[in-house]
Amino acid sequence: MTRVALVTGGTRGIGAAICRALKEAGYAVAANYGGNDEVAEAFSKQTGIPVFKWDVSDFDACADGIAKVEAALGPIDVLVNNAGITRDTTLHRMSKEKWHEVISTNLDSMFNMCRHVIEGMRSRSYGRIINISSINGQKGQVGQTNYSAAKAGIIGFTRALAQENAAKGITVNVIAPGYVNTDMMKDLREDVLQGIIDTIPVGRLGEPEEIADSVVYLASEKSAFITGATLTVNGAQYIAS
Repeated sequence: MTRVALVTGGTRGIGAAICRALKEAGYAVAANYGGNDEVAEAFSKQTGIPVFKWDVSDFDACADGIAKVEAALGPIDVLVNNAGITRDTTLHRMSKEKWHEVISTNLDSMFNMCRHVIEGMRSRSYGRIINISSINGQKGQVGQTNYSAAKAGIIGFTRALAQENAAKGITVNVIAPGYVNTDMMKDLREDVLQGIIDTIPVGRLGEPEEIADSVVYLASEKSAFITGATLTVNGAQYIAS
């Protein structure tokens, strides 16, 4: 039986790598995206992975989008909540809008997406939910009170949801990446980028494929006894207790 996987924010960066890795592992994959139609269409053409556009911060849009994915591919067995945004500034300069945009997209989306798949997973006694947090949700980061709060909230959300559904064959886990070699990092000034790399004991950025490989494992049958866990993938930049 081919399992169906849905990845939010799945057409760029880490999300795109996750989609490719899951497809290579034999899943039927759907990629959600929120904005860039040109990039999404190019990704779908290149990979053969169908793309579905909706705003993960909108509860009703998530219901409609998930219904379309399931109509096209079948019931969702694996949900990867990867979509996220940044609106960085220090708190004393942060607008209400910048706070709510990040909380809505990065944290409210956990409820919006999981709520619409959890009953089906429970009825089938199987599911894998993998939520992408961040090193900055574990340690905090200057200029990211909104982002750090949302990414920390994902960890608490995951731990609670894991306990609620463990007896139903559903695992719920977090991956907390460190700094990864995506387009966002490539846009940094060379000295700023080197300053970040200097704080990473392994001496380099992570690769999107390394995050994707972790997702594939947590999505697999082999990970059935792992739930409520936070997997840090950060090159020992931050070691959580």
